[in-house]
Order: sequence, then C-alpha cells, then structure tokens
Amino acid sequence: MNLFTIGFTKKKAKDFFETLVLSKVEKVFDVRLNNVSQLAGFSKKDDLKYFLKKIGNIDYEHLTIFAPTQEILDKYKKNKGEWSIYEKEYIDLLQERSNQIRSNSYDFDNSCFLCSEEKPHFCHRRLAAEFLKKEYSLDINIIHL
Repeated sequence: MNLFTIGFTKKKAKDFFETLVLSKVEKVFDVRLNNVSQLAGFSKKDDLKYFLKKIGNIDYEHLTIFAPTQEILDKYKKNKGEWSIYEKEYIDLLQERSNQIRSNSYDFDNSCFLCSEEKPHFCHRRLAAEFLKKEYSLDINIIHL
C-alpha cells in the first residue's frame, strides 16, 4: 500500500498537481484543521477539490480526524513551542482517536495526506502516516512528495 504525503507551501500549482498526477494519487485526504484560510488560493477546500478532480481525476476529503486540535497547534506555532512536545501531544491525540479512526476503515492505498508545511520533517502529516503504519501494523510504503 502506498500512502503519500504532500505540503503545498512554496509550490506552484502546476508543480503541485503534476506531482500528484505523476505519482498516481487517487485520493487526497486534507488533514489540516483549517482548509479555507491558507494563502495559496489553489489550496482552499472548494478550489482544491475542483482542481484535483478536473486536473487529475483525484478525489478529495477533508479528514479532520488526523488534524491537530487548535490548542496543540497554537502552543506549537503561535507560542513557538518545541517540536518534541507537539509531536507527543499529537500522537497522544491520535491514540485517543484510534477507535474512531479504526471504525471508519478508510482506504489509504494510493492516497495522499495533505498539509501546508513544505517538508514532512516537522509536520503532522508525517506523524499521521507513521502512526497508521505502526498502530495498525499496516504494510504501508510512506512516500513524501
């Protein structure tokens, strides 16, 4: 199973959509808490859903079950918190949501977790993908685009 992750910051729309299409992504799971207030116009929920379908026949779903809470986000972003604390709080949150995640039985094969961060190193999309692989013992090949 291939599970991709991608961020849109510092990406031109052309590069962003071509990367998804060339990678044969079938569905984008938007794991941002807020998907309407980003700076990149093509990344707003309704626009993104339209462009994904029109350009690459890629489905879209806003999946907030993998989004951090506003409190966790604010402590890290606004208050310039430490990554290690953010990471622990976010993983704990996923543990709390584990039964809900499991009960929805999402199909993650050839799907992509989307967030705004340019790189996956300090982004919850990477943590979410790694959590799925470890928590559910899934044979997931995680690919960061």
